[in-house]
Amino acid sequence: MVMKFLINIFSIMVNHHLIELAVSLWKERFSEQEPNGQLGEIIELFDSKRIPLSSKQREKMEKVYPYYGATSLMDYVDDFLFEGTYLLLGEDGTVIDPEGYPILQYIWGKFWVNNHAHVLQGKNGFNVESLYVLLKTTYVSSIVTGAVQLKINQTNLKSIKIFIPPIDEISSFNETIEPIFKKIRNSTDEIASLTELRNSLLTKLMSGEIPVAD
Repeated sequence: MVMKFLINIFSIMVNHHLIELAVSLWKERFSEQEPNGQLGEIIELFDSKRIPLSSKQREKMEKVYPYYGATSLMDYVDDFLFEGTYLLLGEDGTVIDPEGYPILQYIWGKFWVNNHAHVLQGKNGFNVESLYVLLKTTYVSSIVTGAVQLKINQTNLKSIKIFIPPIDEISSFNETIEPIFKKIRNSTDEIASLTELRNSLLTKLMSGEIPVAD
C-alpha cells in the first residue's frame, strides 16, 4: 500500500509539472490578448450522453472501466459511455478551485461519466489539450450560480469571453503541447499497468498460486 501511494504521488507531481509547463506556454503566447469570442464557439458538449449510476447499481458491476464524477474518479463499472480523449469540467457541487478557476479532468480511453461533469471536446482549431490549457487560465467565478450547491450551466459556460487565436496560431500551439500531453498519458498508463501487475502478482502470491521462492 505504501509503495502504491508513493508511485501515485510521484505520478501526480510529474503530471502537475507538465501541465504547468503547457499553461506557461499558453500564457507566453496569448495572455496579453483581449477576448474576441466566447467559449461556445470552440467547444463541443456531450452532456446528453451522460448517465448517472447509483452506488447500489455500481456495487453489482465488475470493476473494469473508470466512472467519473464532477471532480475525480469515483469508481469502476462494467461498461463505458465514452471512448477517446475528453475534458471534464465540474457542473455542480465543487466546480471551482479556491482561485476561481474551473475544476478540470483530462480523460482518455474508455470511461463512464455521471451527470455532475460537463463532457467537452474542442473545435474550430482547438483540440482537447489546447482547450484544457485555455480553461486552466480562465477565471469562471462570475458564471457560477447557486447559493447552496454551486453550478455552472451550459448557457453560462458557453458565454465565457475568451481570446480565440487565428487558426494557424492555435494549430502551431497544438503541435507544441502535444508531446507534453503524450508524456502525461504514457506515464499515467504505464503506472496503471505496473500497479495492475503488482496487484495480480500479490494476489497469486497470497493464494499460493505462485510459490514465494519463484
